[in-house]
Amino acid sequence: MKVFKVQGTTGDSTILIGEKLRNLKKYIPVDKTVVITDANVRYYYQNDFPCHEIIEIPTGETSKNLQTIQTIYGKLIEFEANRSSFLVGIGGGIVCDIAGFVASTYMRGVRFGFVASTLLAQVDASIGGKNGVNFGGYKNMVGTFGQPEFVICDMALLKTLPEKEIRCGLAEIVKHAAIGKADLFFYLEKHYQKALELDSTVIEKLVYDSVRLKSSIVNRDEKEKGERKKLNFGHTFGHAIEKTTGVTHGEAISVGMVAASRLSVKKGYLASEDAERIEKLLRKLKLPTSYQPDGEKVIDALKRDKKRQGGGVNFVLLRGLGNAVVEEVSLKELEMLVKRLH
Repeated sequence: MKVFKVQGTTGDSTILIGEKLRNLKKYIPVDKTVVITDANVRYYYQNDFPCHEIIEIPTGETSKNLQTIQTIYGKLIEFEANRSSFLVGIGGGIVCDIAGFVASTYMRGVRFGFVASTLLAQVDASIGGKNGVNFGGYKNMVGTFGQPEFVICDMALLKTLPEKEIRCGLAEIVKHAAIGKADLFFYLEKHYQKALELDSTVIEKLVYDSVRLKSSIVNRDEKEKGERKKLNFGHTFGHAIEKTTGVTHGEAISVGMVAASRLSVKKGYLASEDAERIEKLLRKLKLPTSYQPDGEKVIDALKRDKKRQGGGVNFVLLRGLGNAVVEEVSLKELEMLVKRLH
């Protein structure tokens, strides 16, 4: 087992790579604990859950809203949960986001931890303390910063995932490699097939390297004032695509990374050969690299992006594999790029 620490203003978070769900009870600090999970995870793994109250939420992005939060608040009151209670989110990125948001707001904040059951959650969504829900169809418009006391990354949980979920996690790993770890990018180029097959050695390295990168960035910039913004590579277009097409987060981010790479080439920052390598790797990982946009809807979503400032958006560009920068890009320039995405 490998252990990382994230040091946040709301407390420290311990990331446990290779720990098992069945050992969760060792990390729960109080008896009055409530588990938040979804139907799929509960179906496969409830026998490994500790003996505590369970709140089950629907699967899918459509459940990540304030209505679900309100339902959970009602259940917590029914269970007589108080400020000394502890919440555990067991699931993928959606479950972790919802559990973290609830824990950060219920009774002005209670302690919480995660068991990340998807590759996307293990390498990205559960790490760093950002907890948000969607509002009006826009991604993570309502949210909090709050560090989970622990994040358990149990590799065995990945075996019941559909391939599409594996690909979503691999998209975020490509993101990490592209913005700050060129050797990870080269490793993925060489071992992409084993990654898709969930080869244990390859997957453990991918999770380890991704968590190491993200945790180091969060330790330096928890509240996303500077360096943490680089973790949004591909996400400006990605969130707009996700909202307007209904594709999965990982698929949308894949297209968003291609768009950001092309803009980096256009600005003279990135060699066209490196942009082509990014696109080729994404295709090898069975991720989309283009789509037919509804231009007006995409532009509307871009205008409502949280990273917008005035007439532009804080946008992540590449100056080479493993080297990202954040610059303001005008909405007009982004509109031009939208037209070239297919």
